[in-house]
Amino acid sequence: MIGHVSIGSSFYHCISYCLEDKKELSEQQKKELSVQDHLQHRERAEVLEYNKCFGNKHELTQQFKDVQKLSKRVEKPVLHLSLRLAPGETLTKDQLIEMGRACAVAFGVAENQYICVLHKDTKEQHIHIAANRVGLNGKVASDSNSYKRMASLCRSLEKQYNLQAVLSPRAFLSQKDRLLPRQDQRKERLKADIRQTLEKVSYYSAFEKQMQTLGYKVIKGRGISFIDDKKVKIKGSEVGFSMAKIDRILGIRQQLEMNKAKKHRQPGGNRSSIAYAKAPAQDYKWEIQESFEMIEKQLSSILYQLLKPEEGVDYINPELIKEARKKGRRRRVQISN
Repeated sequence: MIGHVSIGSSFYHCISYCLEDKKELSEQQKKELSVQDHLQHRERAEVLEYNKCFGNKHELTQQFKDVQKLSKRVEKPVLHLSLRLAPGETLTKDQLIEMGRACAVAFGVAENQYICVLHKDTKEQHIHIAANRVGLNGKVASDSNSYKRMASLCRSLEKQYNLQAVLSPRAFLSQKDRLLPRQDQRKERLKADIRQTLEKVSYYSAFEKQMQTLGYKVIKGRGISFIDDKKVKIKGSEVGFSMAKIDRILGIRQQLEMNKAKKHRQPGGNRSSIAYAKAPAQDYKWEIQESFEMIEKQLSSILYQLLKPEEGVDYINPELIKEARKKGRRRRVQISN
């Protein structure tokens, strides 16, 4: 959820914006866009709640101005708040009204005049609140720390309604919270895509091709960067995959492939197709094979350490899965023999 807060001096302009359609669109354009977007561009605004006020934009403006006169010192009596949900998320009208009330409480205007309005001309569900900072008792709602209060409110509402979490600006976090690692979904997705790609390829050309298939533009220089479909550029080092680390992982995968190729070229290299009963004359063959397997396990262990996610994320070394499958085949061979 994204919140916005602003103060102003014109009740009329704020209320008109909340209650009316977009002025730059003609009636024909509204009709065409509504059919095209499956949205409501004509009569886009629906008032969800009137609080201590009622009427059209002219009547509301006059009511707000009458109460404003109770305070002679306020220069900007208009409080304009908005809350926008993430794409794909929707709430019921009752829930949106509850959110509007929570917003009014957070900004000290719950007992003041305000209207809560739902706009229907965008894919993201969002509400506007036009409020009078001057209360019926003549007191003026504070506008200090507005952005911090809005960030705190959004995080609270996200938890309450199980909505997609959005990062609060770092400036609004406590000194302790600023030291904690923060989850960035764009970076987390890039990190996962890089890891999964490196589990499948052994050469840089194949790595770059696969990342392009996933929608990234890859920029390689002294380091490496990725540009996603939203034109956001992220350095590989920011997600734990610098160019040096990627080169090292690809180099290890190439060594694994060469080691496996050499092992299978040795006599008795395909151990899954023969029984384990060793004759004395074959001991040297098994020693060579075991040497190859030891190298493979060492390389796989290094590769696992380079690719594994941070603690707390379930991850199984793909080489261990392969090894388990091999052991399963060997047991079947032994039984059949």
